[in-house]
Amino acid sequence: MSDISTFYATLEETVKAGKWPHIIESGEGAYLTILGKKKLNFCSSHYLGLAVDPRLSEAVSAAAKEYGIGTGYRTLAGTHKLHLELEEAIATFKGTEKAVTFSSAYMANAAAIQTILGKEDIVISDELNHASIIDAVRLSGVTNKFIYKHGDVNSLEEKLQEADKVRKTPKADGKNPLTLIVTDGVFSMDGDLAPLPGIVKLAKKYDALTMVDDAHGEGVLGKGGRGIVNHFGLEGQVDIEVGSLSKAFSVMGGFIAGNKTLIEYYMLKARQRLFSIALTIPDTAASLKAVQILLESDAPVKKLWDNVKYLQEGFKKLGFDTGNSQTPIIPVMLGDEEIARQFSAKLFEEDVFATPIIFPMVAQGKARIRVIASASFSKEDMDKGLKAFEKVEKELGVLH
Repeated sequence: MSDISTFYATLEETVKAGKWPHIIESGEGAYLTILGKKKLNFCSSHYLGLAVDPRLSEAVSAAAKEYGIGTGYRTLAGTHKLHLELEEAIATFKGTEKAVTFSSAYMANAAAIQTILGKEDIVISDELNHASIIDAVRLSGVTNKFIYKHGDVNSLEEKLQEADKVRKTPKADGKNPLTLIVTDGVFSMDGDLAPLPGIVKLAKKYDALTMVDDAHGEGVLGKGGRGIVNHFGLEGQVDIEVGSLSKAFSVMGGFIAGNKTLIEYYMLKARQRLFSIALTIPDTAASLKAVQILLESDAPVKKLWDNVKYLQEGFKKLGFDTGNSQTPIIPVMLGDEEIARQFSAKLFEEDVFATPIIFPMVAQGKARIRVIASASFSKEDMDKGLKAFEKVEKELGVLH
């Protein structure tokens, strides 16, 4: 067998062992249509229910009618006035001097790190950071990488002390290595928060930059959903805030927010901006409307947190372990991977769509059903989901 034949044979083995996802045949509101049947949507990250909000649809329709669909490279003929309006609205929402958008939060993370760090610089990262952060660090070529224990500021300080030894050796250009501490704001598998006040305090002590990926905090935490930095009252003290427009805002894209000089540097130098097409007109118009909705009212965020409390209390009453969640991400811990698969399949039979989270998404023995609360849920919707969990638990006996 040739090398190429072996290559394709290896791919085929992986593909055969893989599991294809369910196909959604409707909008992603409180309910989804899958295989022609209505299912309670217990696992989408559309925290505020904006994915099916008619105000976004109307904004898309109006913008497409006036401006069409496509854009281009931001540095050539692709910067539209809607892009500038969106970036200005994001900066206002976040309370920063400026913001720049990208085609995804994954790209924003890559740009945030790669653009400002070289191989002789230093990155100190939480061990449970999102894959996009891990890939961004790899892409930067940084060789001085330190991983601290999840959410542990004592472990972080130990790594900062180790990194200080590296900082004493000047780089080839004669400058001292730059140190960047990077963390998720909300950890997407467990729903817990980064200890941001402690991180910021240590960053000041050790002269390090700070970066937070707040993909799951935008539209969720803080006043009117302004994110984890606002939640902890740390405005102006975190250097780089990365956010997503595809979670609570329910559209597409990502952004970096920060001080004017830093953001303008990203605009000039970030390869992910220079060599990638800008957000389309519909995406930009919908994102702008979503941000404007939260600038005008915090009602969707308040409704979300009412629902979070109701679901968390409901799972607790049923005896389920939901870990250390402090957010709308509610991990129903099951441990065994096969049990998690069976549990999810039986929930599906009860018309509740909640997917299993298993290795390698989480460590072995930490399998769970990840429930995500939404402002789109009514009390009846949540009761339906809780009753389904109760019924399936009795069938499988996972708590006994």
